[in-house]
Amino acid sequence: MITTLSVLILIIAGIAVFMNQPQFGKLPSGERQKRIELSPNYKDGQLQNLSHTPSLKEGVSYFTVFYEFFFNKSKRSKPAKPLPSQKTNLLRLDPSENVLVWFGHSSYFMQVDGKKILVDPVFSGNASLVKFTTKAFPGADVYAVEDFPEIDILVITHDHWDHLDYETVLKLKPKVKKVVTGLGTAEHLQLWGYDMAIVQEKDWNEQIDLGNGFTINTTPARHFAGRTLTRNKAMWMSFVLQTPSFRIFIGGDSGYDYFFKEIGEKFGPFDLALLECGQYNEYWKYIHMLPEQVVTAAHDLKAKKLMPVHWAKFSLALHDWDEPIKRVTAEAEKQAMPILTPMIGEKVNLDGKQVFKKWWEGLE
Repeated sequence: MITTLSVLILIIAGIAVFMNQPQFGKLPSGERQKRIELSPNYKDGQLQNLSHTPSLKEGVSYFTVFYEFFFNKSKRSKPAKPLPSQKTNLLRLDPSENVLVWFGHSSYFMQVDGKKILVDPVFSGNASLVKFTTKAFPGADVYAVEDFPEIDILVITHDHWDHLDYETVLKLKPKVKKVVTGLGTAEHLQLWGYDMAIVQEKDWNEQIDLGNGFTINTTPARHFAGRTLTRNKAMWMSFVLQTPSFRIFIGGDSGYDYFFKEIGEKFGPFDLALLECGQYNEYWKYIHMLPEQVVTAAHDLKAKKLMPVHWAKFSLALHDWDEPIKRVTAEAEKQAMPILTPMIGEKVNLDGKQVFKKWWEGLE
């Protein structure tokens, strides 16, 4: 009895020590928590989606999902060969260029009208709380923090591990001039030593004036937040980036919902919509769009071009690694939506037209 109790105490203590590591971040407290509780999107002790949003589809249990992950996950959930990539020298870009460079999953860099913007950077090689799980695909992790110039605006859509990477944002700290994120997420950044004077944390439907013709409007997403089992204490976001020359939709993780049309009516048309496409399943269809819905959402937004992200770096779902791009490109052709499909690191010219190869073919 004493031995069993001792082992139990040691296990509990070990879990407590593990969960107290800084990479887990911190739940909002004090004035930040008071502000969250005043949000129109706060109810029953947590932040809420605009529509009823179950974590799983009706009739589906977590047991079913876990069973599928362990026993029925696609044998092609990871590519058989290293992914091809290009290495654009971000330190030597012509300041007059308007370009976008994607790093796989939801991480991308934009130089637009002279400003350098980085979204959801994850360069640690994995996207989970333990290093040996959710590793980046071979060939997908070709950039490091050292490859980046000073960042005018770091955008964090929400605090999940595949969007807010502790190791990456810690290394980026000396290079970041301003951070834009959702209400509550700054608690993590404050713990990690970021100067709150450069951090703008907002609820949905607010505006940030960045000066010189640059604004960011915060808009809804249909998802959830949390780095531990405690959910929805910080907000999950999408953003409307307005520059002197471009209007760009930065879509964080989201299930499909009516607000895409509302955003399109209020802020569209968009020169480009960056929308998540990948890590979906019918089991959790309310919090991640299926590829066909991604194209519909781009039309709702009145986007001139669509760029699908949230794929080609990590396996977080049951589908083949290249299923998202195959389905979304087929649907884009059906719905006559121009689509950008660069390989990792390839420069996208925001001013002109480009034809991209189907680089994922032949990597079976």
